[in-house]
Amino acid sequence: MSDHISFNLSNEKYNVAKYVPYGPVKEVLPYLIRRAEENTSVAGQTSRELSLIQREIRRRRG
Repeated sequence: MSDHISFNLSNEKYNVAKYVPYGPVKEVLPYLIRRAEENTSVAGQTSRELSLIQREIRRRRG
């Protein structure tokens, strides 16, 4: 779930939890690749998140 979605849900008093896989890269990477292939909207979310990060960096630099 993208941060902007979980943030907004949390603001509306919904309980939000995120699953974060961890472990050796060799073991975690196949899972992450499989999830990315299953979620066709990953590419759109990634570019949106990147633009939000870049905007925040510009804002902080002033």
